[in-house]
Amino acid sequence: MLDRSARLRQLSEVDQDLIRLVQDPRFSRWLEQVTATGGCAHPIHLTGSTTTRDGATGEILHHYDTAEEPGERLLVRCRNRRATVCAPCSRLHAGDTFHLVRAGLIGGKSLPAEVRERPRLFVTLTAPSFGPVHRATADGERCRPRRNAAPCEHGRSLSCPAVHDATDTLVGQPLCPSCYDYPAHALWHANAGRLWKAFTDNLYNHLAARTGRTRTGLRRTVRISYAKVAEYQKRAAVHVHAVIRLDGAHGTDDPPPAWATADVLSSVVRTAAAAVRLRTPYSLAVGERELRWGTQLDARPLRAFGDREGLADDAVAAYIAKYVTKGAADTSAGLDHPVTGPDSINTAPLSTHVQTLMHTCWRLGGLPELEPLRLRAWAHTLGYRGHILTKSRTYSTTYTALRAERADHERAAPDPADEPDAITEAHWRYAGSGHSPGAALIAAGIAEDRVQNREISREEIARSGAADDAT
Repeated sequence: MLDRSARLRQLSEVDQDLIRLVQDPRFSRWLEQVTATGGCAHPIHLTGSTTTRDGATGEILHHYDTAEEPGERLLVRCRNRRATVCAPCSRLHAGDTFHLVRAGLIGGKSLPAEVRERPRLFVTLTAPSFGPVHRATADGERCRPRRNAAPCEHGRSLSCPAVHDATDTLVGQPLCPSCYDYPAHALWHANAGRLWKAFTDNLYNHLAARTGRTRTGLRRTVRISYAKVAEYQKRAAVHVHAVIRLDGAHGTDDPPPAWATADVLSSVVRTAAAAVRLRTPYSLAVGERELRWGTQLDARPLRAFGDREGLADDAVAAYIAKYVTKGAADTSAGLDHPVTGPDSINTAPLSTHVQTLMHTCWRLGGLPELEPLRLRAWAHTLGYRGHILTKSRTYSTTYTALRAERADHERAAPDPADEPDAITEAHWRYAGSGHSPGAALIAAGIAEDRVQNREISREEIARSGAADDAT
């Protein structure tokens, strides 16, 4: 007969850790912490204290210290937006993004409902061509059929008679990698922020020209607000989806002038994008490159209140929220972590096309004249270094405000720090992150339960709504 310790050693690491956790006297409190994080897959561990005093009398209104917590630590969400890193926090981030974008379309969250009547567009801007690539087709259409197409200078055919579906691994890959302009692709990504800034500046300039106003006079009349998200295409090039709205000069509470319509904005979007021309710093290795937007541009009006035409507000908000949780690794267009050199690029589970782009970023990043672009630091995202979602200051609410509103809703008792004369002293430090093997299993179960509960609630709401419509 084996003694207890010997039997425990025969168990798996996960089982041993589960027994250790459950037998801990503070297990119930630890479980409360994990539940409070929603089953976060990689929580942050903090140690420290918070003391709230009455500013007039010095009386302690509230004191919290992690000394009484399990392991003397407090677990908080990692708040990572990527579903591949932390699915629970990713879902929460997607929900916040949905409400942030939606509020800028229909009002709420401190925005007036009148914003729904403003001129609004859903715009997609793409990267230019850096070389022919295989493309997904529909209805039996062939990829790149060309009769008597001469081979390129490298001896490869520039014709492809095949019919590719969206799951074909050839989609997005260059027909001739040697002809593909990898330096231009990497430099375009590194300057995507400049391209967007030039586009928004052009919007004001072209609006002024179209309406016969000076640029200064126009800016005293209208304000352009936007929220945009970046998405990697199959060819590993970023394109931008944006909601663009016209307000009056004073922001969301100020309606735009009568001449500011969705049709006017749509035409100006196209000319403003086509007029963008930027230059990269000259380099002996790659010369000077011109940067511009691609010719494929889509600008569709959003449905106004009571109107049946145009895209629905909720559909657009959900579309943007879906893409904000995706990282470069989700589309096989990069990695979610930095690379340390050519060797780590070679071993990455990526296509040759994407690996070549990363090698190009690494090579160009070593040139002194291109050092400000930080191409090596962002080689894992193919040179693109912008935030996945950005917005203008007056478009809508903020993530911080949404998180504070949720915290207030979840708080069981009033926060003493909200008292007008309260003074709060906080002393916190980072003490680690992540879960032990057994803890990770419990957290995953909590996260799965929340997903199931959410689905059940959604079904119940849909069923009750259908019942109300029937009556």
